[in-house]
Amino acid sequence: MGDNVDSEAKAERRKPRTQRPRRTDDDLKAYRERLTHGTTRKPEFDYELMTMFARNETSAPLAMPALCFIFYIASMFWATFLEATTWIAIVSIGKVYMLDQCRRLLTLPRSEVNVGQWRRHFIRIEFFNGIALAGFALIGFDELQNAATPATFSSHVFIFATLMVVLAIRMTFASTLPHVFLAGTIPMTLAVAARLFAIGDPFYYALASMAVGIHVFFVYLARGLQSTALAMVEYRAEKDSLISELEEATAISDEARRRAEAANKAKSRFLATMSHELRTPLNAIMGFSEVMEKELLGPVGNDSYREYARNIYSSGNHLLHIINEILDLSRIEAGRYELHEDTIRLTDIAEDCERLVKIRADAKGLHIVEEFADDLPQIWADPRALRQICLNLLSNALKFTPAGGRISIVVGHTMDGGQYLTVRDTGPGIPEDEIPRVLQAFGQGSLAHESAEGGTGLGLPIVQNLIQLHGGSFDLKSELRKGTEVTVTLPRQRVLHAVAPLQPLGMERHRDPDMAPRNARQPRLRAASPYGSDYPYPAAGSAR
Repeated sequence: MGDNVDSEAKAERRKPRTQRPRRTDDDLKAYRERLTHGTTRKPEFDYELMTMFARNETSAPLAMPALCFIFYIASMFWATFLEATTWIAIVSIGKVYMLDQCRRLLTLPRSEVNVGQWRRHFIRIEFFNGIALAGFALIGFDELQNAATPATFSSHVFIFATLMVVLAIRMTFASTLPHVFLAGTIPMTLAVAARLFAIGDPFYYALASMAVGIHVFFVYLARGLQSTALAMVEYRAEKDSLISELEEATAISDEARRRAEAANKAKSRFLATMSHELRTPLNAIMGFSEVMEKELLGPVGNDSYREYARNIYSSGNHLLHIINEILDLSRIEAGRYELHEDTIRLTDIAEDCERLVKIRADAKGLHIVEEFADDLPQIWADPRALRQICLNLLSNALKFTPAGGRISIVVGHTMDGGQYLTVRDTGPGIPEDEIPRVLQAFGQGSLAHESAEGGTGLGLPIVQNLIQLHGGSFDLKSELRKGTEVTVTLPRQRVLHAVAPLQPLGMERHRDPDMAPRNARQPRLRAASPYGSDYPYPAAGSAR
């Protein structure tokens, strides 16, 4: 055992100085207080146990005086009036003084209480009370020694029972301070045992031994009660500590939330201001550069100037696109992006977007493949938002797919009746550990950043937020150097289905289709409402 301790100490000394555990100021303060108060427990726990003792004493101030008065009345059968009265007076003085000191302790603030001094003070008071109680076993002793009558036997048994009652009461009141309990009960136990031993009868020898044994039993019982009280105090302190930490964490969280809200408002104000301040000069730059490039006001006379004007226009257009993306993402995050929904076909959106990027794809030598399911019904969605979703996915595929690659656009049904749009490319792919970064604003993968064209990293976050506004889902799958597949899914609640027309009674008899009502010739479109009941959406092509 000693070798293990030495080896651990040597290993601790071999550690770098920065890695050795250091005692904090709180640890040193607690150690100093333990040395001062002479106990291994925390001073706060000792104080709690002492205040529990004081509250026990003050909660029943008449219990012990009333019991002593009963003993005083009973002692009249074997003691003189003077002895009994003197005894009850001394006991009453001691109890009154103890109650006064307990009340004084409870009124003092914690900072002014020296736990060690007060513990010793209570031990001295209780020892005095214990000696006073022990006098009950000694008064009238001479009269009982000279008279061997049944009354004498009864008096000895009554004194023995008195000891049991006093032990039980003092254990209940002073169990949190075992030393106080011992100081108050040992004198009476010794006095009762001595009185019984002095009689010289074997029966009284046994009774005296029983008195000592019962006292030892109550001592162990008092220690058990003290352990229970100490555990309760420790649990309460731990609970208070947890509550304090929780309140502190809540305060920090509230402060962080307040700062985040303030920062978000500042960001919104900044973006709103910069939107106006940047778009105004950008429009002028793009307009004048386009006029110069096309030579609307006369020939420039230099091909380099025309090329410079074309570059200025392209750069301004790129910057305007970035500003629009930032503003769109800001509106979505702030909850201010409003959907303007209408009846559309997802395949029409995909075809339009494919035509817009086809020129760029041909210039880069990319092959675009369309895989559309047949007879897809219309959906209820925001055409502009879905077009932006499809364009962002196709733009990413164009950027990250090398020359000669393949891009697939897939539109079809989902298993639960919804519709999905998938854009798949043969680009470098994204490492698995970088996917969370790619889905964050301004995030890009390492391989894509090295091999692709320039970008802001806002395309996928915008797509993810826009599809969530439609109640749909976003899924990104990628394998390193094998390409990337991005799928956006619209829920079945947004898919419109044709239902049978509602005809008046007897209308089925009309055989001439021209006489049929208008709503019988054109079926209405319905979709299951997200709220659980059917909600009629406008028919395709109807005025809104």
